[in-house]
Amino acid sequence: MAASSAGRAGHCGCDIFRHSTPAKQQRLSASACCPTKAEAPRCCCRESPCLHQETLAHQSFKPSLPSPYKQPKQSRRGFLVDLSLLTVALESSKAAAPEPSQAALVQFPTTHLRNRYILVRAGESEAETEGLMLTNSVQKTSMTSGLSRKGKQQVLSRVLPKLEEMNVCGDTPCWLWPSITQRCYQTAEVTAAILGLSYSRIVPEFSFLDARGMGALDGMALQDAERQAMSGDATSSEWRPPHGTDGTPNESANDVLIRVRQMLSITETQYADNDVIIISPDSDNLSILQAGVLGSDLRNHSEHAFRPGEVRILALSATAYDPSPRQFRCRKPPKCS
Repeated sequence: MAASSAGRAGHCGCDIFRHSTPAKQQRLSASACCPTKAEAPRCCCRESPCLHQETLAHQSFKPSLPSPYKQPKQSRRGFLVDLSLLTVALESSKAAAPEPSQAALVQFPTTHLRNRYILVRAGESEAETEGLMLTNSVQKTSMTSGLSRKGKQQVLSRVLPKLEEMNVCGDTPCWLWPSITQRCYQTAEVTAAILGLSYSRIVPEFSFLDARGMGALDGMALQDAERQAMSGDATSSEWRPPHGTDGTPNESANDVLIRVRQMLSITETQYADNDVIIISPDSDNLSILQAGVLGSDLRNHSEHAFRPGEVRILALSATAYDPSPRQFRCRKPPKCS
């Protein structure tokens, strides 16, 4: 009997029992049970007292869990104190929460923008003073696209006085957002110097503010090219100048609207409650942007045309963008515009 008891004790394995999971401890206890109560002290570990067979039949190995009905009662005062602490914690978490993201494509027409936008057409370039249409992007940084003597006078006599009259960059942080076209960046540099702004406030725009590509009209007399473009735009917002042979883009009014809206979406994402001065090399970028924001017909965007050196605040629409689907009848398909 002593040998069998020792065997059972070895089987019980105090160290094994101590480091086992609760389920395994239950199985070890059950397998090491002694036949009688008298043998239990000899064959079972002190840390894991085995149940003898007489008792095993009347017990179940269920974990003891605290009863939800025997929890201590909380006083009314304690409940009110906990409630007040929870309220303070919620309010502090709301105060520390970051503002919601504003990264989104601006929808036209729009009644609200986060910033005030000042639209500026740069002063005349050397090519414009000579009466030439020059829109090929290869020429953006050439001296031909730089400010002429007349263009510099336009910046000093038109742009700067108007900005001061509008109190631009007065009490509000401001940014200069020029195209990298030579005359635009030069206009931005002069403006920053007069307004006392550092160069860090000049953010060059590399593509979205390029002059509208005029295709085969590029290199023509300026007035003739502008007249043809205005006549074509009046027929459809999808009208494009004829293709050229030197790689100059031929853009429609809708093409220009897409890229100026992308530019506006970037500035709306980056800044809030700032003055943003947009400096464009031509009129079409600005007139199409203004027509889009107002929700007016792009075929008539020339009604918002800008002279060299002209400055205006971007006007907002009185009617917000309506995302609901629209239906219309096309009388002469496929020409529905």
